[in-house]
Amino acid sequence: MHIRRVSFDHPDAVKLNDAVQAEYAARYGDDGDATVMATADFDPPNGVYLLAYDEHGTPVASGGWRVKDTNGEGNIDGDAEIKRMYVIAGMRGHGLARRILAALEEDARGAGRLRMVLETGTKQPEAVALYESSGYEPCEKFGYYRFHELSLCYAKPLTL
Repeated sequence: MHIRRVSFDHPDAVKLNDAVQAEYAARYGDDGDATVMATADFDPPNGVYLLAYDEHGTPVASGGWRVKDTNGEGNIDGDAEIKRMYVIAGMRGHGLARRILAALEEDARGAGRLRMVLETGTKQPEAVALYESSGYEPCEKFGYYRFHELSLCYAKPLTL
């Protein structure tokens, strides 16, 4: 596996984003994440988007972070928000999500971010397990789904 920085509108990123949206729809019975995101949200130094590729050059995992400072939705200055963490079904259980997560944390820390935050849902137990085992703790809800009962928000300090 190798991890590459790509633009959020890169064709491989779009392909995996479509796949994660389909998974959200299947799990939650809706159209998936309504969070508005622009390609520029993931442009350094205000974010990054990563794809993991297998030995054949096939994209198999994704994840990004974007600046999410105080905005009236529960974020605080210094936050970096994780978005679109995803591993294709056939590659799950091989530690790819953990590798993407570590790379995102390192990049956000290097960009001066103080806290990593994320929103996931109760119907994503494998995501909850990953985040909790990686040191994330429940935090005040934020973002588009902050009033939804199925929404879970987590945070982890990035300061050493």
